[in-house]
Amino acid sequence: MSLFGLGKKKEKVKVEPACACNGKVATYEASSCCCGGQQVENCCGGDNKLASIKVLGAGCKSCHDQYENVKKAIEELGLSIEVEYITDMEKVMAYGVMSMPAIVVNETVASMGKVLKSSEVIKLLGKMGF
Repeated sequence: MSLFGLGKKKEKVKVEPACACNGKVATYEASSCCCGGQQVENCCGGDNKLASIKVLGAGCKSCHDQYENVKKAIEELGLSIEVEYITDMEKVMAYGVMSMPAIVVNETVASMGKVLKSSEVIKLLGKMGF
């Protein structure tokens, strides 16, 4: 028995990279991956493509500026993806976002709480592998 969690150290478990299953991220476990636990490149036809991008906000100036900056970044990248601007607070809270504006890429919160310039959005998408 240890006091305050001191004592035996827990072993760290190595987590394998995730695969994209219909736009959702799943680990390489048979129960959660659509590939039956096999590491398959381009799982379910998903080749790490940017499928959706959303800006979450309250409709304020900074949130609107973020929306415009994301649209500009998508245009600069030459992508034909529609940027969705969500101001419905129920939908915003469903993402667990507590500070706005926020950027959601393929249903994953990528940024929140500050307005990114279009160049910063491009860098963010690059870090995410798009």
